[in-house]
Amino acid sequence: MSKVAVLGAGSWGTALSIVLADNGHDVRLWTHRKEQADMINSSHKNEKYLEIMIPRTIKAHHDLAKAVADVSVVVVVVPSKAIREVCTSLDQYITKDITIVHASKGIEPESLKRISEMIDEEMDNYAYEDIAVLSGPSHAEEVGKRQPTTVTVSSLNEQKAEIIQDLFINEAFRVYTSPDILGVELGGALKNIIALGAGISDGLGYGDNAKAALITRGLAEIARLGTSLGANPLTFLGLPGVGDLIVTCTSVHSRNWRAGNLLGKGRDLDEVLDQMGMVVEGVRTTKAAHQFAEKQQIEMPITNGIYKILFENEKPKTVVDQLMNRTKREEMDDLAALLSKKYS
Repeated sequence: MSKVAVLGAGSWGTALSIVLADNGHDVRLWTHRKEQADMINSSHKNEKYLEIMIPRTIKAHHDLAKAVADVSVVVVVVPSKAIREVCTSLDQYITKDITIVHASKGIEPESLKRISEMIDEEMDNYAYEDIAVLSGPSHAEEVGKRQPTTVTVSSLNEQKAEIIQDLFINEAFRVYTSPDILGVELGGALKNIIALGAGISDGLGYGDNAKAALITRGLAEIARLGTSLGANPLTFLGLPGVGDLIVTCTSVHSRNWRAGNLLGKGRDLDEVLDQMGMVVEGVRTTKAAHQFAEKQQIEMPITNGIYKILFENEKPKTVVDQLMNRTKREEMDDLAALLSKKYS
């Protein structure tokens, strides 16, 4: 049995806590809101985020020092915009013997840092190569109900990846390892942009043909940007890439899909975010990816179209028309270019 602190009591943090509790670990679920911690401890529910009973063995905390006292593993599951603040506070309690894994998905605008890079910048007492990331096609609602789910854990330190694999794996939650932390993080972050697009397409009333094309060409954009930064193109054909992309673009569980669906129906962004009541990571990541594409000089027409909808008040129908009327090209050129990066 391990003592594990899960930082972030949203839907995903709660679901991962349930997996860990099922595996017999001593789980402390941290939230910065005292009232939320008290509610979880008294009712064993976290109804705003996940409509499921929480095992009584999970103890919620609002005091970070108490949550991480004597733990061997810290699981960071806070929104990307809160990563720096939480890790700055966490740094004073961390030793090199502790294993840190994050399950957050996003890229920071302006700095264009991935989650692991932000953690590294804010934590003087922990080495970048020891940070692990957990990602893949995994709706919290299904994980919480113990429905079959498969994810990937990655770290530059193979031993750390295996520690997290052993910590989480069970008969309902299968965990693979990968050495490509760059590709795993980028796949998990960038798929939220395409999920916004899938929701917009559905909101406009388009059918499966449109969504299939969006997902496929969206995957090409993700791989194009990822490989330009040094990721393994094959990572995007696995669980953190196409797997996560499919589940996020096709399910009503996806908050990015739901947000996009409202945008496609004519709602403005502020109204959508207010109605969602939870963080929609794809919005922030779209801004970062738009900046990334310009910096890397990578063609990302779907991402740029969604950027126009979110931040330049472009009508969704207009963006679709622009995408459909782009200059004709050969699809295999993209595939050949990606594979050449792997095998050249």
